[in-house]
Amino acid sequence: MELILAITSGALYAAGFYLMLRRRLAQLIVGLGLLSNGTNLLIFTAGSLTRAKAPIIPEGQTAMTGPFADPVPQALVLTAIVIGFGVLAFALVLAHRVHAMTGSDDIDEMSKVSG
Repeated sequence: MELILAITSGALYAAGFYLMLRRRLAQLIVGLGLLSNGTNLLIFTAGSLTRAKAPIIPEGQTAMTGPFADPVPQALVLTAIVIGFGVLAFALVLAHRVHAMTGSDDIDEMSKVSG
């Protein structure tokens, strides 16, 4: 299962980088979103997938026994999702403002207008 998730993460990275190298601002933003999702999947996969019990120490014991799910990658992915959403929202607002000022979403035309 980890191999399939690693391949999927690599495909998201490849598609994200490809779209970020395009000339249109909308494709750049979609590529940024794909790159963010690929990173989240990579962190989740690196934390190893286990279908085990929650990492809670039972009452009366001093240590956990048996397999348990690692909460750190899950917390990192949850934080990365929130940060990625904020970055995408900011990029969409910025792209809307740039399109309103220049009338185009072509990156080369934007550099001609500003310079």
